[in-house]
Amino acid sequence: MPAARKIAFLASDTALSQDAKQALEARYGSYAPEDADVIVALGGDGFMLQTMHATQALGLSVYGMNRGTVGFLMNAYAEDDLTGRLERAEAAVVNPLHMRATTTEGKVVEALAINEVSLLRAGPQAAKLRILVDGRLRMEELVCDGALLCTPAGSTAYNYSAHGPILPIGADVLALTAVAAFRPRRWRGALLPKSAVVRFDVIDPDKRPVMADADSRSVANVVSVEIRSEPDIAHRILFDPGHGLDERLLREQFT
Repeated sequence: MPAARKIAFLASDTALSQDAKQALEARYGSYAPEDADVIVALGGDGFMLQTMHATQALGLSVYGMNRGTVGFLMNAYAEDDLTGRLERAEAAVVNPLHMRATTTEGKVVEALAINEVSLLRAGPQAAKLRILVDGRLRMEELVCDGALLCTPAGSTAYNYSAHGPILPIGADVLALTAVAAFRPRRWRGALLPKSAVVRFDVIDPDKRPVMADADSRSVANVVSVEIRSEPDIAHRILFDPGHGLDERLLREQFT
């Protein structure tokens, strides 16, 4: 990207992140996000997602530096040559998922998810889900602890922990993954085109309550959840050369 003249530093609440923010602002200046050319997020992956959601309307690229734990979406932290790193950075473009969840009370909640939309049982009994893709019934009944639909960027997060596939960042596909499927036994999910509209209907929601979650925005007692990719929204994540999402996704599969 072109050399960034105005950098907005945003940091999580941890002391490590706040100390880094103070040191970087003293060295490179400080601008409000709405006046900046680029945003530098200091924290972990959770804070990176939070930053991307919060600054979506600004259309700015976000460069993360890891002050958290895993840091899959982040670059290594260093105070030196930040403007040079931003100038050389490579961009990965990610389209979020749009969730439309309807609750047992008839309330409709809409939210965006950069990583995944997940449905999880909210009681002692397994969830029972019906799955439709593009309006066509694909599974009459999935008995499970939950299920999720993820983007390529989110495929190494919760999806990977649930034994879902890792997707190349440029792939026009979404991964639908079951969480502890009881019936059909060992069913792991499906790969769907990015254009697919997926709907989960909750069977017997009073006896088997289910919650939905879009990048940590939770909705309790859902009866149906419709999910689709949102191509009109594009998040630009910046990475140091040779350490972009494509390389990280490949490396993860050989670890």
